[in-house]
Amino acid sequence: MARYPLNLPTQLKQESEKWAAAQGVSLNQFVMWAVAEKVGMLNASQDDPRYPHITYRRGAAGTPAPVVRGTGVRVAALVIASQSWGLSVQELAQEYDLSLAQVQDALAFYQAHQAEIDLLIELEQTP
Repeated sequence: MARYPLNLPTQLKQESEKWAAAQGVSLNQFVMWAVAEKVGMLNASQDDPRYPHITYRRGAAGTPAPVVRGTGVRVAALVIASQSWGLSVQELAQEYDLSLAQVQDALAFYQAHQAEIDLLIELEQTP
């Protein structure tokens, strides 16, 4: 195991010590678990780096769905509005209070991940 000196802000160290004690582990073990958990989450990320405005969020059913980063707007909602209602990129941006870049990224993401998003749309429409 490699050693790594770590300087924590006082408040963070105190809170970490409380959580470590509550879980019956040392501060060192608690910090190691916290870092391992964070690295695991980052490694498991489904984000596609080609589309920086898109990220995944788990919905009420627990299924991860692509959304416009920093908003609750699902890519599927933009696709439906574009295809079913014929809204242009500019109209989508205005209707959903998004930038043109966010809408363009979402629609490009759909083109690259069409099967996945079409399945999400189909599952939502199934009673």
